[in-house]
Amino acid sequence: MDFPCFLPKGLGQGHNKISKSRPHPFIWNFGYWNLIFVCYLVFAICNFKEGGVMTRVLITGITGFAGSHLADYLLEKKDLKVYGIKRWRSRTENIEHFIDKIEFYECDLRDASSTRDLIEVVRPNMIFHLAAQSFVPTSWSAPAESLETNIMGELNLLEAVRRTGINPLIQIAGSSEEYGAVKENEVPIKETNPLRPLSPYAVSKVGQDMLAYQYFKSYGTRVIRTRGFNHTGPRRPSVFVCSDFAKQIVDIEKGIKKPVIEVGNLEAIRDFTDVRDMVRGYWLALSKGTPGEVYNICSGTGRKIGDILSMLISLAGVKVDIRVDEHKLRPSDVPRLIGDSTKFKTATGWEPSISFEKTLQDLLEFWRKAQKAYKSG
Repeated sequence: MDFPCFLPKGLGQGHNKISKSRPHPFIWNFGYWNLIFVCYLVFAICNFKEGGVMTRVLITGITGFAGSHLADYLLEKKDLKVYGIKRWRSRTENIEHFIDKIEFYECDLRDASSTRDLIEVVRPNMIFHLAAQSFVPTSWSAPAESLETNIMGELNLLEAVRRTGINPLIQIAGSSEEYGAVKENEVPIKETNPLRPLSPYAVSKVGQDMLAYQYFKSYGTRVIRTRGFNHTGPRRPSVFVCSDFAKQIVDIEKGIKKPVIEVGNLEAIRDFTDVRDMVRGYWLALSKGTPGEVYNICSGTGRKIGDILSMLISLAGVKVDIRVDEHKLRPSDVPRLIGDSTKFKTATGWEPSISFEKTLQDLLEFWRKAQKAYKSG
């Protein structure tokens, strides 16, 4: 019995003649082109939304701090299908609450073959490239690993996109650390400011930045570079300054730690944004930004690290002593980083919406819940 043909008469007829061996009877009767059509139909149905096909969005670094918050934000949108990359050793506490809502793939971006296989399967319309070694002190102790992870990982991703023949919008998450040794008369910092990196991490981010620009110029790859200034909030690992302070304060509240907070350089001035405002900026960068351009994302307000510690202590209402820990001081540090996000605001309409006080309060609550969960576990 022959199966009905779903395509115009004659399409695919004689196709089997090029084969030296007779295919499976089902394929013989059904027709190769009919089978391909059905496969495409199934694909379209699985990705269908009212009004068209769903936008396929890939997040690298989804198990991390910013990546998991970006996933939270994107999952609120109805017309997106979100994919994520994780490795077998990736921590999953940041993604447990949405792990069944996203399609995950095992992939190490340092492996070019694995990366290309991923891109060929997912074929994303948008890519948010957040995966990186992002801790500045680690880059001093492991500079080669930081450079390989950040630069080679991005190279493999861009090459996979190019060789697959797709043309997605790609956000490259850069960093204010790229600006490095900023002069007093250059603050607030614009995108046109010279890049003078002062750490291996910063050098790796400059490399990512320039590599993305080169792919745009050479191949027309639709990359948009963002230079995010410091961002913090719930889920931030305790190796980062605001979260480090918050965790130490909560440990003191719970009687786990003596009332002494170990600190590094309290004189540095940084421009902080809530992570939830930052990831909304990432989305707007791809939605409204111009490929090839670079944008600062920042609050425009500089805060001394010592003042942030005082705010956290005041919010918690604890009495503590402060002690400098030499291990928390960097070989070279950027004294003052305050950004100018006028270009980004003009292009996208973005404005930070969460107050810094709420960010710090939410950070304290995050660590209180984490301590409670640890005890009950």
